[in-house]
Amino acid sequence: MPTRRTLLPVALVAIALCAALDTAALAQAQKGQRRVAPDAKQEPARPARPQRQDRTQRLDALFLALKQAPNAQAAQAIELRIEAMFLQSGSDTADLMITRARGMIEAKDYDLSLKLLDATIEVAPQFTEAYAQRATIHYLKKDLYRSLADLRVVVAREPRHFTAYAGLGVILQDIGDRKRAVDAFRRAVELNPHLKGIPEMLKRLESQVDGRDI
Repeated sequence: MPTRRTLLPVALVAIALCAALDTAALAQAQKGQRRVAPDAKQEPARPARPQRQDRTQRLDALFLALKQAPNAQAAQAIELRIEAMFLQSGSDTADLMITRARGMIEAKDYDLSLKLLDATIEVAPQFTEAYAQRATIHYLKKDLYRSLADLRVVVAREPRHFTAYAGLGVILQDIGDRKRAVDAFRRAVELNPHLKGIPEMLKRLESQVDGRDI
């Protein structure tokens, strides 16, 4: 894995890019403040906790809707909304870096994508989706055990991350742990019954396990 010394320049580049945005936002905010009369009462800033609760409530509603989706088309639309929320870290820097990393995944530049994701996690270690994206890269690079480790972080932090459970099932099946693979696939399907390809994989694997207690 890249060392902390090699990751730091990547993080600094992203931070510099975001700093330009932050500077513009700060200038605009200061301009607005000058327009307020000195004796005017300003509304206090909202605490972070209600915003966090609002995000949790929206995710709860989306996951409930996903579980009850009438068809695959409706489920896919909800999946995209959940994914968009997962990609919001609360840090402009981390958001910029993971966007760039995802672009590198699409371009199949897995080495650069991995460096960006390592740097993202260094900047924002609480950003769960960065681990999920890095797990994808490890899998594509055939590093199954590192992918497995990242996916376990994801499901520990977000137990409803159905794509992480699907990934766990695929990797566990690949390494021959069919018992736990069935468990992972079942959890993925429970969360998202319309998850593409996974219900079929689960049925085949269950038939291979042949009724053993899992």
